[in-house]
Order: sequence, then structure tokens, then C-alpha cells
Amino acid sequence: MPREMEEVIKLDETMAWKFLSADQINTLLEQDIAGVQKQLELFLDLTRHKTSLKEAVVLDYYVSGFWWAKESDFAAMQIAGFMTVLNLLLENLDTQHMTLVENIEELRRTMAGIGLCRPEKSGGFDFFTIDQAKAIVGYLEISFFQHYALYEYLFHSPREELVIGDENVVELVKPADAPFPAPLEEGLACDIHSTFIALMPAAEDVVEETEGGIQPEEQPEGETAVDPLTGYCMDDIKSVLGEVTTEVMSNLQTEINEKLQMQEEAYSLRIEKLKKA
Repeated sequence: MPREMEEVIKLDETMAWKFLSADQINTLLEQDIAGVQKQLELFLDLTRHKTSLKEAVVLDYYVSGFWWAKESDFAAMQIAGFMTVLNLLLENLDTQHMTLVENIEELRRTMAGIGLCRPEKSGGFDFFTIDQAKAIVGYLEISFFQHYALYEYLFHSPREELVIGDENVVELVKPADAPFPAPLEEGLACDIHSTFIALMPAAEDVVEETEGGIQPEEQPEGETAVDPLTGYCMDDIKSVLGEVTTEVMSNLQTEINEKLQMQEEAYSLRIEKLKKA
């Protein structure tokens, strides 16, 4: 094999496996989408992606890129080379602080020489075909370059730590008829507490303890209820009610007459004023 060809193959292999090794790519090819994410968590040490927004975005960036290359029927070396391109562009933004134009120019230099037999300048990715290179550029345009400002904000803008949880203690006002402070329920059996302590005062019957036991309170035997109308007949009651009614009506009639007289005097004054006018 010519020496120049060996150098090209060596350079291709170096760029292809620069980010992920051949064993890692083969392991990823055996996984479904969930398995790819799990393996990339381990390969890239992105174990805090559930609490770190930056790690979550980076993990999604690589998982989406790998799965796109796999569904595009790229060979193992081509998938590895595409993952290297993804890593190169992201590192340019993260560590080199490249602008959008600078990173696009870097991609152009990286993809140089693809499709040529003996390119004068090669970025080391000659194992891609022209159609694959066009597909890669199209994918990067809609997935990375279109959202470049968001990636810049993610990597270079400090963010305040948000409080995602807070603990508050709320003390509720107890009912006015409940015992306060509350009894220690754990110090009594449940049936004793519910029978003797948890009763509402309104529901408790007044009891009196006697020698024979607890009996309801009774009135003394010598006292009996007295009817206040005893000794009065129906005529007496009618007579009293008649006097009360007459007195009330007389007072009402007097009050009405006084009000009518006041109104009459007021109207008389108005009539006099109108006559003078």
C-alpha cells in the first residue's frame, strides 16, 4: 500500500475515533434509544443530567445526533466521525467561545476534501460521501446552528439558583368547643379517649352521682309546677286583653292625630306663601 494512502487511512481513523472508541460505538449500536442515553451517560460522565440543565441539554444533543446517524444507515466509522463533528462544534462554542460565523467556517474546513480522490486540503473526514456530507450539514443547520443563541446562553450566561421547594408550617385554629390544649391521645386507649374525652360539651348529659350509681338529676318531690293562670276564668282574661287593646289603640290614635295636625299646619304655611307670591 502506498505511503500516502496509509497516512490518509491513519488520519481518517484518528478523526473517526477521536471522540468515541470503536468498542463504545459498537455498544451503542446494540441499544435502543433508552439504552443509548444510558450508555452515553456513562461514557461522557453526565450523571447529573436530572438536576443540571447544561448536562441534560448536552446529553440530548449527543443522543439525538447518534440516533439520527444510525437511522441514516451510517457505518460504524461514519457514525463515530459524525459524533466527533458534533463534539468539535460544541467544544468550539463552549471553550473557544466561537461565534456562529466562526463555527460555520470551522465546519467548512472540517468537511473539506470529501468526495475528492486526492484532496489538497482535507479535514480528515474523507470517509463520508458527498450525499452524507450534505445530510450532515442539513442536520446541523436545523439542530445546532438554528439554536446557536440558546446554546451560547446555556454555556456562557450565569443563572440564579431557583428554589424548587419550600417548607411551611401552618397552625390551624381549633374549634371553640374542643379542649385546648389537645389531650395526649397516645397516653390513653382509643376507646377511653373517644368515650370520655372526645365528647363535645353540648352532647354531655348532666349527671349526679348518688349512692346507688349515676342517675339523671331529678326535681325535689315537695315542689310541683304552678300554673300562672290558676284562679282566672275566660271572662277575666278577655277583660284584661280588652283594656290592653283599648289603651294601645288610644295611644296610636293620639299619635296619628298629632302627625295629621303637623302636616295640616305645614300645608297651610305653603298655601299662604303661594298666595303672597
